[in-house]
Amino acid sequence: MYDQIGSNKFKSVLLIAFFIVLVLAVGWAFGYASDWGPAGLALALVFAFVMTWTSYWYSDKIVLGMSRARPVSREQEPHLFHSVEGLAIAAGIPTPACYVIDDPAPNAFATGRNPEHAALAVTTGLMEQLDRLELEGVIGHEMAHIKNYDTLVQTLAAVMAGTVVLLSDWMFHAWFWGGGRKRGNDSSSSGIGSVLALVAVALLILSPFFAAIIQMAISRKREYLADANGALLTRYPQGLADALKKISTDKNQLRSANKATESMYIYNPLKDIRGGKGINALFDTHPPIAERIQRLEAM
Repeated sequence: MYDQIGSNKFKSVLLIAFFIVLVLAVGWAFGYASDWGPAGLALALVFAFVMTWTSYWYSDKIVLGMSRARPVSREQEPHLFHSVEGLAIAAGIPTPACYVIDDPAPNAFATGRNPEHAALAVTTGLMEQLDRLELEGVIGHEMAHIKNYDTLVQTLAAVMAGTVVLLSDWMFHAWFWGGGRKRGNDSSSSGIGSVLALVAVALLILSPFFAAIIQMAISRKREYLADANGALLTRYPQGLADALKKISTDKNQLRSANKATESMYIYNPLKDIRGGKGINALFDTHPPIAERIQRLEAM
């Protein structure tokens, strides 16, 4: 299990590095395919920095607001608070703020830029349907996300994916309507220049697809890691396995879920809408639930 955790951490760092390269590549592509030159790369870097900076400081408030989560006190939800506090102590991190989403669909997510500024949100359906050990399994999973800085990694991945999509779309239209590189340019009239121009245009068109694939890969790796770390915290992997069985078979649809927040939940709230077969499986934000349960039961 520790080998799996180490492997997942390394692969997640590698995927983030690929994302950074992709953002730079989009900037280079626009600069080469247009008359902007190095200014295209500089524009991509500035835009990516602004988006990332904003998400770093305000993503938790935005996500909680989009999810219609309300803060709760110890007096309102004592059982939830006791479980969260106990597992936070076990994880060696500050107790995150607790939020509740009024929805019958069982689900949960964690958010925040670091353990000192973290929040954990659960639905009313989750608290009603799970027993104590199953609820602790879910909270342990989310606590692992917080401790491993997955909340930051997944937020950055989502922002980078959105940045690539916006940049590529805007830059492609700017290049198209601007006419591309001037025909009199010597480098564009050469064979190598023509090939590079084609590569640049193809990159602007295909980069959103690559960004989505990388984002989904990051999310899936972090889910496996959180499952393993959460099981270590509770010392009872079966609790989380049983919770995932109940969550995945529930027929209620989480009303506040959307494409921007789906990757943050313990179980993909949009999976039943989009489907997870064929080409759609490439864009699943979570690993197959059966495989997650199998890994937990084998621990």
